[in-house]
Amino acid sequence: MATTNDLKNGMVLNLEGQLWQVVEFQHVKPGKGPAFVRTKLKHVETGKNVDKTFNAGTKVETATVDRRSFQYLYNDGNNFVFMDVQDYDQLEVDPAIVGTAAGFLLENQEVILATNEGRVLFIEMPASVELLVSYTEPGVVGDSATGRTKPATLETGAEIQVPLFIEQGEKIKVDTREGGSYLSRVKG
Repeated sequence: MATTNDLKNGMVLNLEGQLWQVVEFQHVKPGKGPAFVRTKLKHVETGKNVDKTFNAGTKVETATVDRRSFQYLYNDGNNFVFMDVQDYDQLEVDPAIVGTAAGFLLENQEVILATNEGRVLFIEMPASVELLVSYTEPGVVGDSATGRTKPATLETGAEIQVPLFIEQGEKIKVDTREGGSYLSRVKG
């Protein structure tokens, strides 16, 4: 148990039997009336976001979440297989839990798996990954000065928008949050 004064971003709460992750919170002390805590919570399983307000000092039940490093091994057609880097145990994870991160997973890549009572809740990818552009239309001379983009297919099969000057076979840095977006070219 914790109080609303102990809330931190990333903390997982057990509210009415459901797990919610704190995305952001704000302690508010109005001029009149009691203080309260305004939070934005994300449902761990469905990804649904809600705003919830608590009175300051209210007790909330926290969920024990174990975050450990795992190495992505392969996709067996039904599940994604990860290996614990400490004890080498393998864990199969449902594609629904992996979600959009599947488009940015390369074999042998390390990720953080968050579990609660032996059940995988979510995957924390690195903030950015370096991937090869497996296909994109060729750019046209003179297009590099504009802010326009074109679709590119990455080596993982994911499709993102890249600037017109990016060529097939180039390695790029991709932001894995919010569905993936182009960040920069990778030098060398």
